[in-house]
Amino acid sequence: MRKLVVWNLMTLDGYFEGTKPWDIDFHNLAWGPELQRYAEQFGRESDLLVFGRKTYEGMASYWPTAEGEGEIKAYMNGIAKIAVSRTMTEPGWNNARVVSDPIPELTRLKQEDGKTIFIFGSAELADSLLKAGLIDEVRVCLVPVILGGGNPLFKQAEGQVPLKLIEILDDGRRRGDPALRARQGLGALPHWDFDAMPSGGQARVSISGR
Repeated sequence: MRKLVVWNLMTLDGYFEGTKPWDIDFHNLAWGPELQRYAEQFGRESDLLVFGRKTYEGMASYWPTAEGEGEIKAYMNGIAKIAVSRTMTEPGWNNARVVSDPIPELTRLKQEDGKTIFIFGSAELADSLLKAGLIDEVRVCLVPVILGGGNPLFKQAEGQVPLKLIEILDDGRRRGDPALRARQGLGALPHWDFDAMPSGGQARVSISGR
């Protein structure tokens, strides 16, 4: 059985992009050798990427002609990809297909053998799948900035979703990797001193004891 994992960069006030689509210049505040190594790892850990339509269109326009991206460019263009959309008909990117209803499709794919399925960006899609109980883990890179407004990564919910810290990675070494890991429903929310975390510290969260 495969895991379905959400990965995103998030500001300290909870936004994954600014007030306009693809307003993500704040990513530069976190990007560096440690985060690059962590991003390269996804190509070895995963065999399928899933995107909402807006994120997919941005990715599909950037990666085929990206310069100087090396290993990341190779796996982004080569790996299997799903674009979730009710309006797209042709994916227009190598090794990609369009799915209009992601819940039954990802339910089926999770039962198959294979590597981890990742969702990059795509906060609205991730929210719907989280509410459907399909997300196994959330990994968040905390960007050291207060953006002041934008599109929140975590959408309004009916109630609290308690998480338990699993792992924090710092500079590629376990403390967690700029990452924090937690499980839903297994204990109190973790807290930590942001001053003690590296720039681009990441959080890794696992859902419902999976």
